[in-house]
Amino acid sequence: MAARTIRPAAAAPEDVRIADLDWVDARRDRRVPARLYWPSAAAPAGSVPLIVFSHGLGQSRTGYSYLGRHWAARGTASLHVQHVGSDRSVWAGNPFEVLDRVNVAADEREALARAADVSFALDRILDANSAFAAFIDRSRLVAAGHSYGANTTLIVGGARVVRDGRTLDRRDPRFKVGIVVSAPPFYGERDLNAVLAAVTMPTFHVTATEDVIALPGRRSPVQDRLDVYAAVGTTRKALAVFQGGSHSIFTDRALTGGVTLNPQVKQATAEGALAFLDLAFRGDPSPLASWSETWRPILAVAPTAYPVGESSRNPSRRDRSRS
Repeated sequence: MAARTIRPAAAAPEDVRIADLDWVDARRDRRVPARLYWPSAAAPAGSVPLIVFSHGLGQSRTGYSYLGRHWAARGTASLHVQHVGSDRSVWAGNPFEVLDRVNVAADEREALARAADVSFALDRILDANSAFAAFIDRSRLVAAGHSYGANTTLIVGGARVVRDGRTLDRRDPRFKVGIVVSAPPFYGERDLNAVLAAVTMPTFHVTATEDVIALPGRRSPVQDRLDVYAAVGTTRKALAVFQGGSHSIFTDRALTGGVTLNPQVKQATAEGALAFLDLAFRGDPSPLASWSETWRPILAVAPTAYPVGESSRNPSRRDRSRS
């Protein structure tokens, strides 16, 4: 079966409204910049799903634009949060101090601060003073992220660690689904199952056969992505593994992975996330099945839909009492 003709991965500018938001969390004295991709078509009140996206180490709110544009052009808003403690400033300054800056950025405190950034950004976009709040469907809130941002997604989804007998937990029950792209391991944790057992929201995991993380002082093979998927506590999950690719193919870089595969993986990732949301929110497995068949030529592992039962059709029912 030949791969289909590739459409442009990014929607035309007129299809999407883009707003840069410069927030400050006064309680933590921390800036939380964000970029919002919003559907340009008029939407009824309470009708727009929202994805809150967390970037990888050394990225910013302007990255992963192909995802924001694709999702917004198809009716799902995307709020891309910038984490000032682990954004592109990591690569600035004295090159001999990069390792120190990476270590600080990857520190446990920053990992928890990133989760707090995501929750704070959601607070602000849903605030009564927000121009967008009335149009957002609060039953369809999604956490998403790439690399370090995938860890952030899992943390707001319920991942927890124990330190000195105390459980560190930044779960935000408002998020009902997670999109987990290229998740690193939780460094320093020996029992991944214990960390991820409490993640019970539906999760869509994406990686590639050449998805190796190589940073100063850190290296993570593809198997780590598979181990994270296996350890997530819910059975309501699916895994897509692209053949070839790389860790950075999921960023806005246009050449990594090759000029042919790169746009295919980007388009497939953007589409696959929405297909999974149809399964998680509407209990409809057919979009994900169709997606798997369409992209099978570049998939080493094609995702299969989990069984659709009562809890699958209403993934937020159990959490509403906690919100």
